Amino acid sequence: MIDINKITQIFCNIDDFCKSFLPFWNKKLIANGKKRFKPSKLSLSEVMTIEVLFHLSGYKTFKEFYLGYVAKHLRKEFPKLVSYNRMTELKQQSFVPLATYLKSSALNDCTGISFIDSTPLRVCHNRRIHQHKTFKGLAQRGQCSLGWFYGFKLHIITNDTGGIIDVMITPGNTDDRKPLKFKGFVDKLHGKLFGDKGYISKDLFNSLFSNGVHLVTKLKKNMKTKLLTPIYDAYHLRKRAIIETIFDQLKNICQVEHSRHRSEANYFNNIFSALIAYNFKDKKPSLKNNFNDTNQLILY
Repeated sequence: MIDINKITQIFCNIDDFCKSFLPFWNKKLIANGKKRFKPSKLSLSEVMTIEVLFHLSGYKTFKEFYLGYVAKHLRKEFPKLVSYNRMTELKQQSFVPLATYLKSSALNDCTGISFIDSTPLRVCHNRRIHQHKTFKGLAQRGQCSLGWFYGFKLHIITNDTGGIIDVMITPGNTDDRKPLKFKGFVDKLHGKLFGDKGYISKDLFNSLFSNGVHLVTKLKKNMKTKLLTPIYDAYHLRKRAIIETIFDQLKNICQVEHSRHRSEANYFNNIFSALIAYNFKDKKPSLKNNFNDTNQLILY
């Protein structure tokens, strides 16, 4: 059961966003002499709220959640519920508002200590790559620590309290360093950014450093240079596993990855709403910083 106070918090937050976003969005839609969307008894705020609640519910499929939980136990909170088929149509219409809400209102601030990593989002089993049609032309083959996959990559930057600062979705064959070259992806960052060895790049380091971001990574075994590194940095390099814990929660609790999608809009809606739901979680993985002297240096 989802706490009623949590439902109210999520709805109020999303509804406040929709009240300011919808008038602006409607003005930007291209007029064609017809109504853009078929009117619905269920408001956009309610549709988005239900999508986010699914990722906090523990249900494995949205259909099971909507028919088995929302329709039976949340009638009081959503008195104008529509059929499941109509709900799937409304979900597609919420694509742009969900994406805008995620980037503008659902992310956390940088604390000066940030972590970056990526995780694969598979859209099908490797044996079905040649038969897959839904994401043909969008998804690509990529490689991760677990082998080859077909789909996308989810790149996230988190702070030391477990909050997601920013996200980017790319084809599966994208180099992990490429998102950091986009100014919009690193605009909110300052201080230290910790990543694995896949982010080593002299040009990338200089570019970020000129914008007030110090990229910190471990050295590869074949690199001859030895750097003087503060013990503060060495500590946080060992704590990069916090982002792996976040990926684990996104995949196994928030259901950010599965291969049952039959449209691009619903696929990305699922990712957007999962990320929004995660940032509404009360308990997130976080670090406790016990270092007071950040100027101490060690050679390693």
